Amino acid sequence: QVQLVESGGGLVQAGGSLRLSCAASGRTVSSYNLGWFRQAPGKEREFVAAITYSGGNTYYSDSVKGRFTISRDNAKNTVYLQMNSLKLEDAAVYYCAATFELLLRISQQYAYWGQGTQVTVAS
Repeated sequence: QVQLVESGGGLVQAGGSLRLSCAASGRTVSSYNLGWFRQAPGKEREFVAAITYSGGNTYYSDSVKGRFTISRDNAKNTVYLQMNSLKLEDAAVYYCAATFELLLRISQQYAYWGQGTQVTVAS
C-alpha cells in the first residue's frame, strides 16, 4: 500500500513557474515508478511526466517537454514536478501516481493515486 499526497499547486501568471511535490509513504516507495497526470474540466486525465524508480529514466508528454522537469528524492520519498513557462492550457488538477508497471504513459497502469492539487494559470 502506498499513500500519495500532492502539494504546491496554486495560482500563477502565464509564463510563471510552480513546483509540485508529492510525498509518498508506505512500503518500498523507492521501488515504484512515479508519474504525474493532469485533468482539466471537461477533459480526460492525461499523462504529463513519469520517472522510473531509480530516477534513471524520465518521460514527458509532448505538450510539456522542455518546460517541465520531473525528479525524485528517494531519501525523502518525494517526487517533484518543476513547471516553467506555464501556459493557460496547463491549468488542471495535477495528480501523482505510483506503479510497478512499465507503460508509464498509461493511467490505467497506476495502482495508487493522490488526491490532486489544483494549478490555475491566469493571463
